[in-house]
Amino acid sequence: MTPRADFLNNVVADLRIAASFVTIVPVGSSKPADNGAIARATWALPVAGLLVGLAGGASHALASRLGLAPGMAALLALATTALITGALHEDGLADTADGLGGGRTRERKLEIMRDSRIGSYGVCALILSFGLRWSALAAIGNPWAVMLAMCAAHAAARAGLPAFMSLVPPARRDGLAASAGSPPGRSVATAFAIGTLALALALGPAKALVGLVLLSLAGLILARLAIRQIGGQTGDILGAFEQIGEILILLVAAAFLQAGS
Repeated sequence: MTPRADFLNNVVADLRIAASFVTIVPVGSSKPADNGAIARATWALPVAGLLVGLAGGASHALASRLGLAPGMAALLALATTALITGALHEDGLADTADGLGGGRTRERKLEIMRDSRIGSYGVCALILSFGLRWSALAAIGNPWAVMLAMCAAHAAARAGLPAFMSLVPPARRDGLAASAGSPPGRSVATAFAIGTLALALALGPAKALVGLVLLSLAGLILARLAIRQIGGQTGDILGAFEQIGEILILLVAAAFLQAGS
């Protein structure tokens, strides 16, 4: 096999690992995802996010074409992305809110986060997440602008995950965060570049910078909370990071891409 063919095979394998990591689509790589394979493949997370955003945007466009109101189209777009991801990130957000908000000790917080039951903090977090994202999409209104916003939000929200995983140690010795490993610098840089490009193309350079600043601040705050309260990050924390990033980018998009603005 030539070096070029081997490179392309590795790229495809990484894309399949990333897609199986953040969606329920059965596209897992035929190559074993061990020995740091998941960590190396994290560069492709924003690409997987881009595909999720495209699906959500297409659902919104179809609903709009059928004459549904912007609010209903926005709700269907969110339902589509939740279906494709298996509500994985929403589950992480809810567990994070319950754990960080409800436990008194590190051990109790981690125990709560592993509990499949949802508490009041988790319910409130989900209501805020869906409410803010729905409001942003409904405010944008225009199907093409919604498509751009969703692609940018889903790509950029996942683009920061490799850096977060690299900088914040796992809180447990087992679990998703520990088994995935720490992404190498090349994967971190590539994911960041893809996410930044998606933001710039969708929102323009100046607005993309606003989004990047907000994402960075949110990541720093969440990292500080996670380290202080449970000693690091978990799969649930990563899901919460994605949800917060998605919300922030959609709100930025709503501020600049509203129909008629």
